[in-house]
Amino acid sequence: MSKIPSLDSNEYADVMGGHYAQKQLGSRSRLIAWSHRRRMQTAYEMVRPFAGATLLDYGCGDGTFLGFVSRIFPNAVGVDADGNQVEDCRRRFAHLEGIQFLTADELQSPDNDRRFGVICCMEVLEHCLDDDADRLLDDLRRLLAPGGAIIISVPVELGPTLLAKETIRAIAGWRRIGDYQYRDSYRPAELLRMVCAGSQTGIERPRYPFGEGLAHSHKGFNWRRLRSRLEHSFVISEIRFSPFNGLAGLFSSQVWFRCELPS
Repeated sequence: MSKIPSLDSNEYADVMGGHYAQKQLGSRSRLIAWSHRRRMQTAYEMVRPFAGATLLDYGCGDGTFLGFVSRIFPNAVGVDADGNQVEDCRRRFAHLEGIQFLTADELQSPDNDRRFGVICCMEVLEHCLDDDADRLLDDLRRLLAPGGAIIISVPVELGPTLLAKETIRAIAGWRRIGDYQYRDSYRPAELLRMVCAGSQTGIERPRYPFGEGLAHSHKGFNWRRLRSRLEHSFVISEIRFSPFNGLAGLFSSQVWFRCELPS
């Protein structure tokens, strides 16, 4: 198994200066920090077969992942809808000459059509309204080079995992760790429905202002419904889970899809 070096090494000092890295990878909750570090490890393992290709991280946030994989993907682009975040990434990673940060609008240039050998879209689609998700997936198809792959990760918010997550979130909120005290809470009937959810089960999902539109929180997200949507546009060549792979994600916090264009 290929592993990234220790996240606490001097090599990653710039990476660990990002807000996500500080809040989650450096969380004072050992469980939260461990889970998010396992997420980075899984992402690394998923993209490792494409080392050397031009990589796109769609929804790059504070650039954490691009910083971690810069040695094997020296040519990469990070894209985010938050212009202030893009500027912060440009400043912190200015020493990595092959890594570029763009806003979502800048990505629309035709120069980017079929440019990327591997595209990552991690922890983004669960926040999208349905129409926005469809437009995003269409755009990823436009950007993907022939023979490339799209790596998508979303949270598991069903079954025993949901019960465990809600317990951990409640404790983290009580301890005032990160932003967990501001999380959406489930009513008992909603929680029961999502713990016992099938492939198309859903509940009403909150919407919040985000940029010029609206976005969902994690509450009520059903990854199995997303899988059905992906199957209409892509060939799903691999599904795995983190931090524990296997058991159909019953005790894991993220699900990962490797998607390719139909031949």
